[in-house]
This record gives sequence, C-alpha cells and structure tokens, in this order.
Amino acid sequence: MKNDLMLITLYAIYLPVTLCLTHFVANTLFHNTKVFMLDIFRGREEIAYSTNHLFKVGFYLLNVGFAMLMLTTEQRVEAAQTLLELLSLKIGGFSIYLGVMLFVNLFLFFRGKNKSQQHRQIIPA
Repeated sequence: MKNDLMLITLYAIYLPVTLCLTHFVANTLFHNTKVFMLDIFRGREEIAYSTNHLFKVGFYLLNVGFAMLMLTTEQRVEAAQTLLELLSLKIGGFSIYLGVMLFVNLFLFFRGKNKSQQHRQIIPA
C-alpha cells in the first residue's frame, strides 16, 4: 500500500511538476534570447533561430533526463510526512538545478554576444 502511494506521488505529482517547470523555463528563456541570437549572428534570422532551437532541444534533453534520474530513491517511506519530505526534496533539488541551467544558458548567450561584438570591432564592416 505504501509503495503504491509512493509511486502515485512520484508519478502523479513529481513528473508533471518537473516537466511543467522545464517547459516554462525553456519557453521563457528561449523566447527572450532570440534577440541575442540575432545579434550574435548579425541579423541572419535563419541561423539565429535554428541555433536557438537547438539550444532549446538540448535544454529539454538535459533537464528532462535529470528529472528522470531523480525519480530513483532508496528511501523507505513509512508515513505521509516522509513521502511529502521526499517529494519536496526532489522538486526543490530539481528547481535549483533548473535555475543553475538557466544561468548557464544565459552565460553562454552573453558570452556569444560579447564575442560577436569583439569580432565586429576587429573586422570593420
């Protein structure tokens, strides 16, 4: 019975929450970074949007994969409190990881923008 409750909790709560968080962060991040990509690729829309889409796919793969890895646990659940604590630990850990991934991607976009600006200063148009 307790294992059934744990499975239901992990699959019915943890997975939808982590997948929705990933979707929200990915859409927010990559919708707002189109401007950076256009700047990095000097207005060439096709390559900017293609690269942005590839970053988004990689972001999804890394985060969904990590969310799936976090499903495993060796902890025995004996009470509802333990189950909720385990669930909050997993969702909280995933949220922190997702935040780190967001800032890593922002760092990459800003770095690309800076490199693009340096390249423009070296080679006059």
